[in-house]
Amino acid sequence: MTGWIALGLAPEGVRACAMRGGRLLEQVAAGSEAAALEALSEPADRIIRIGDGAPAALPAAILPATGPGLPGFSQKTPPDVIGGWVRLWLAGFLAEQPGWDGVITATEGAVSHWIQISAGEAVSSQSFLTPRLIDALGGAETPDPDAMADSLSRPERLAAHLRAAEVAGNAGALTGHLIGAELAAARAYWLGQQVAVIAPPPAP
Repeated sequence: MTGWIALGLAPEGVRACAMRGGRLLEQVAAGSEAAALEALSEPADRIIRIGDGAPAALPAAILPATGPGLPGFSQKTPPDVIGGWVRLWLAGFLAEQPGWDGVITATEGAVSHWIQISAGEAVSSQSFLTPRLIDALGGAETPDPDAMADSLSRPERLAAHLRAAEVAGNAGALTGHLIGAELAAARAYWLGQQVAVIAPPPAP
């Protein structure tokens, strides 16, 4: 048997991850919990339901003290909600890097989160719809570095930059300008900080 299974809704459907300690053994996705569990190659001693329960208000411990599930985080100002899967990723990272302080940027689905970590807590967050905008505007997977630098230094020209990239048919520039604008808006989070990036692997 595996040690435990993380189970919950995700952008691709219901995600099930077979775990042993902090190590991922297998990950599947299906249309229902039953189908996801059946798709795993072996059973588990325990199921942790990701996203189960009321979100913990920031600042909050990375892992809850009690409870059968792992809810996400919420923040009042600026308003934000971070899903339970991202919280699980944070816990896994800190298990490998105990005592680490800094900022973790985590992308799940159409949202990217910048989360300040200190003394084992998620302190604050700032989130962006950059992945959704890249998809909606037809941006490329790989950003144009010059476009990224332009919007990092002059984010107030983002709309004009996007129009120019659209007319030129430059999908890499669309992506670069959007990422550059996000970096400019998140400057207070990453400037002078350790930064770790967490994201699921790209689709095959």
